[in-house]
Amino acid sequence: MTGNKDFDLFKINEDHEALREAVRAVAEDKIAPHAAEVDEKSEFPQAALKALVASDFHAPHIAEEYDGVGADALATCIVIEEVARVCASSSLIPAVNKLGTMPVILAASDELKSTYLPPVAKGDAMFSYGLSEREAGSDTASMRCRAKADGDFYVLNGQKSWITNAGISQYYTVLAVTDPDGDRGRNISAFVVEKSDEGFSFGEKERKLGIKGSPTRELHFEGTRIPADRMIGAPGEGLKIALRTLDHTRVTIGAQAVGIAQGALDYALGYVKERKQFGKAIAEFQGLQFMIADMAMKLEAARQMVYVAAAKSERGDDDLPFFGAAAKCFASDVAMEVTTDAVQLLGGAGYVRDHPVERMMRDAKITQIYEGTNQIQRMVMARQVLKGI
Repeated sequence: MTGNKDFDLFKINEDHEALREAVRAVAEDKIAPHAAEVDEKSEFPQAALKALVASDFHAPHIAEEYDGVGADALATCIVIEEVARVCASSSLIPAVNKLGTMPVILAASDELKSTYLPPVAKGDAMFSYGLSEREAGSDTASMRCRAKADGDFYVLNGQKSWITNAGISQYYTVLAVTDPDGDRGRNISAFVVEKSDEGFSFGEKERKLGIKGSPTRELHFEGTRIPADRMIGAPGEGLKIALRTLDHTRVTIGAQAVGIAQGALDYALGYVKERKQFGKAIAEFQGLQFMIADMAMKLEAARQMVYVAAAKSERGDDDLPFFGAAAKCFASDVAMEVTTDAVQLLGGAGYVRDHPVERMMRDAKITQIYEGTNQIQRMVMARQVLKGI
């Protein structure tokens, strides 16, 4: 990992700080009041979507030429971080819009970009990502979903699992095997599938530990005919495109993890300053101060790592695979630790739903799992280190 020799790995400018203030205001005013109910009822955060679309924070990464605001990767991370600070489920609106559209941005034809990016940028549609299957999670190359050529169409059969915002999104990037006899990993292609396509349906909503406001469902394909010109990139390039996508979007999961952890720390700080035991605020006890110091230190280290990775994503640096994996892995581990400690700082109060830290702890867990488990991230990092990148 060579880094940038002039050490200008990233720079927070006035626009970024203004953006943070604007997103935080929207999040606290329009999203936070609904966060507990969204979790309790496992309902999609419609109020958050409305607020994010109204402020152009729902898909800030889309370029201006496609009717977007053209936010850079760091700005997009700031949006996700600030929304996750109050509601992790809501932060998946901008995060998954980026995940779903990134293959299109990286590899699609101009026609596909012009067709599918503007509706997302305008807030008329959302875009999800279909890579994993029941028996093809970390081992994505073993997927069984098939797309068979049929004249000017491909016919999809199979399923995808663990798809975020499934049923809500209008568009889906779907990976499928197009050459069953081809070399493993080089026989997969990527397609855009529309919610209205015949033969495309959804499984039941998963009953989850956290991020309950973001529906997670299976995608089912039964003879789903897709126009051949909806292929993203060339035949057989699908897995390569999918992995390039994850190099960029893992950074956003790091940002989500940082936001969740910051929200938990903020709430815990307010509590320990007010809660009194033995005649004084518990914030005055050194044992708790050491916990708080460690939480803040690790959280800030995670934030800096995410921002560096975001800058590398924006530039397309060669060492992005390492930094993207490292940012996601480290930040999510920190989020799990910080939210757990936040529950501990509140004691019994932290364990009940009257306070948001138990929700934040549950929400933090998934950041260690999706977009590649942290065990897979360590494999990615080790491979990069051994290659000398």
